[in-house]
Amino acid sequence: MSEFKDVTIVKKASVYFDGKVTSRTVIFADGSRKTLGIMLPGEYEFGTDTKEIMEIISGDLDVLISVSEGWKTIKSGETFEVPAKSKFSLKVKGLTDYCCSYIKVE
Repeated sequence: MSEFKDVTIVKKASVYFDGKVTSRTVIFADGSRKTLGIMLPGEYEFGTDTKEIMEIISGDLDVLISVSEGWKTIKSGETFEVPAKSKFSLKVKGLTDYCCSYIKVE
């Protein structure tokens, strides 16, 4: 999906790691939400309460979701999932545009 229709955008940006990672929240009519953001090159660790699906629109990075599975390379057009109540690490290699979907687990 290249665009979203009939949504609410939160104007205030979420800014992390001294401005190296930023995002804006998109809220859909059903209450679900996504964030659209940019990551500059660097290494980052995030925690999440909900399951996330990260779509890499452009750029590439390495992701570590579990130590047992090791680092995986993710490129433009690919996605990866992060389980709820977990942490994940990123090594962002170049300017990366992303869309993160937050999945409610029942």
